[in-house]
Amino acid sequence: MADHPDAREMRERYSRVTGGATVPLVDAPVFLAGLYLAVSAWLVPTFIAAQPRLGIHNLILGIAVAVLALGFALVPERMHGMGLALCVIGAWSIVAIWTVGSGASGGIILSQIIVGGVIFLLGLAATGAALAMRRKRHTHSERMTT
Repeated sequence: MADHPDAREMRERYSRVTGGATVPLVDAPVFLAGLYLAVSAWLVPTFIAAQPRLGIHNLILGIAVAVLALGFALVPERMHGMGLALCVIGAWSIVAIWTVGSGASGGIILSQIIVGGVIFLLGLAATGAALAMRRKRHTHSERMTT
């Protein structure tokens, strides 16, 4: 593809269509937050012994968050609506302490609240970036038609 005679033009067009912006400042932190959520049960002392169901829950949600981060990095133009999914996962991670688990200790609660809050805020950032990309694309397409 790099040898294609129109490669430069296609890159420039892609940059114009996406507004030249992706969500680069969100990709890595979302991925790291997802990895932490996935392994938090094994990092926080007594977590897995005291809350095995919450540990499995975190593993599944952490993998989902990491996959979303990879999607943001690889195909940002198709992930514009998934920032809201991160917000829901972040909020659910906080609520899960009391719905999936029961009688969690202070360290487990603190870990869940922090990682859930971080994921929620990163979801808001991803949503904001996606809306900005959409506005730029819409503005650009209006200029092209006039």
